[in-house]
Amino acid sequence: MKITGIELFRVPPRWLFLKVMTDEGIEGWGEPVVEGRAASVEACVRELEDYYIGKDPRKIEDMWQVLYRSGFYRGGPILTSAISGIEQALWDIKGKELGVPAHDLLGGAVRDKMQVYCWIGGDRPQDVGVQAKEKWDQGYRAIKMNATPEIAWIDTYKVVDDVLARVQEVYDTVGRDMRIALDFHGRVHKSMARILMKELEPMRLFFIEEPVLTENEEAFRELRSMTSTPIATGERNYTRWGFKNIITGGGVDILQPDLSHAGGLLECKKIAAMAEAWDMVVAPHCPLGPIALAACLQLDFCTPNAMIQEQSLGIHYNQGSDVLDYLADPSVFAYDHGYVPRLTGPGLGIQVNEEKVREMAQIGHDWKNPVWRVEDGNLAEW
Repeated sequence: MKITGIELFRVPPRWLFLKVMTDEGIEGWGEPVVEGRAASVEACVRELEDYYIGKDPRKIEDMWQVLYRSGFYRGGPILTSAISGIEQALWDIKGKELGVPAHDLLGGAVRDKMQVYCWIGGDRPQDVGVQAKEKWDQGYRAIKMNATPEIAWIDTYKVVDDVLARVQEVYDTVGRDMRIALDFHGRVHKSMARILMKELEPMRLFFIEEPVLTENEEAFRELRSMTSTPIATGERNYTRWGFKNIITGGGVDILQPDLSHAGGLLECKKIAAMAEAWDMVVAPHCPLGPIALAACLQLDFCTPNAMIQEQSLGIHYNQGSDVLDYLADPSVFAYDHGYVPRLTGPGLGIQVNEEKVREMAQIGHDWKNPVWRVEDGNLAEW
């Protein structure tokens, strides 16, 4: 079997889909994208064509090594996201050829269903009580929301009080059985993170995500010494080498590799195995489309230390299109009391609605995240 060509589809709300074709008629789908840099990743996928067109798609490890190592310069969000989407498509092809889901080829299932969580509150969190009640009624028992809107390096205690009030609003509305994760989103600098985490300790949160930017590795250790709340990070780390210091640094409890950024399905399986050796769990990052989610679930079903899965159904970014819109059979993600049953279809376990993809690719997108500033005009982290 040989790869004969590819097609790329930039579709709303902010996704990039890849179709890989072979001389035996088997096609695979992947989702190579960086949110806000879709055109750059698209160009990178095309630039790598000489390394994979005409090659055997079943030699996934060798293909990954060539794509990652043969260009001399390695890593970073654009290159590894391009590789991630290609790699996902190769697993889709291999599973379809053999008639089995990808997780069967990666050790087999360790669970029958996977818990998922959903977002509430938007970029600038608000109406969290009402939205939490909606998710509770839909069967979810875990939610995540942004902790703050834009925030200064050292801000006022009103900001702190507002965060506490929002968490309490959710508990007052749906009770303590709803697990609440707070995403600091890298918006919060170390001094404010220290204050917030101390004040939030009694709230018994599910976890706190990206309390500071991931490159501030030393700050994670400091924050870990101040709280028993689990700390999560990893959406902006790429490949095993980008996770090595985070895993061994002693400041993080939950790793969040993104299968469309960190190197794909097998690379994230290796990251999860590294984490397992340090008694850590993984909760793959996935505010993306259905192909990325399918890849994440394939990992979850064969990974014993996979804890919970992010997914973007109804997320505030999904304007005009949502996760299920691009599937021929949306029931494959049959959310039942906050769980997705094990995918049993071949490859990534989904059937892409190619007609819908082509229709929406005519609309396309040029999504960029907002540029935020604080009161004095200084740039704020988004």
